[in-house]
Amino acid sequence: MTGLVRALPEADQAELERARRLLESPGLAMQLANVIGAPIESLMRGLPGPASRLVDKAARKAVEVAFEAARRTLRDDSPGDASLRLHQVAVAGTGAVGGFFGLPGLLVELPVTTATMLRSIADIARSEGAAPGEPETRLDCLQVLALGGTRPDDDGAESGYFATRAALAQQVTAATRYAASGMGGGSAPAIVQLVNGIAGRFSIPVTQKALAQAAPLVGAATGATLNLIFMRHFQSAARGHFIVRRLERLHGEGAVRAAWARRVQDHPKR
Repeated sequence: MTGLVRALPEADQAELERARRLLESPGLAMQLANVIGAPIESLMRGLPGPASRLVDKAARKAVEVAFEAARRTLRDDSPGDASLRLHQVAVAGTGAVGGFFGLPGLLVELPVTTATMLRSIADIARSEGAAPGEPETRLDCLQVLALGGTRPDDDGAESGYFATRAALAQQVTAATRYAASGMGGGSAPAIVQLVNGIAGRFSIPVTQKALAQAAPLVGAATGATLNLIFMRHFQSAARGHFIVRRLERLHGEGAVRAAWARRVQDHPKR
């Protein structure tokens, strides 16, 4: 089938390669480990049940808040380039406060951080030609939260990105239909299912962030620094995702997916 798909222009292939590098950038756990001087994976093995449930609760609450922020505040009337630095400074402030209170502070800090992060994601979407005021784009912004971490059953670069989108596709389609009718409150079954699907994946990087904040060796690293890493990680995922979405609007999903698969085959991850 891919032989019947027209190849992307050279410039757009370069853009797709840029998106692939962004979406394959070093995982959040590795970035946090470089700051705190300890592997996150070893800390995760010792995470007690109550702490794990607290993180899951914080992740779900954050996605719910992000949905409400998308529904109420995202508009198309913000000119100029994406304000990456402004949003980074904002979450550094919330991270400084949240880090002081440890894991319990996560319940208060994370929804604020995530809502701020959503504004940055929407800025990036707009700079790539999407309209944040459109229900489909708002839900697309929310999907970026599911791109922050890979699951144990994700195998390879293509699987990590496109399988995440495929896993959420059914919920996104149902939520988009509902959102097109007015994007009311988040209690509709279609929205609840999408929030659950995103929260299930968002909890992975949230757990990594929480463990980094609670790590005994975190002395020199502040909550502000950890939040800055968290924000930059999702900004990179958002940029890569919306480059792909822009190319899909231009050339169709089939052509972009085929070009991505060829690049993965020609340049596999080491």
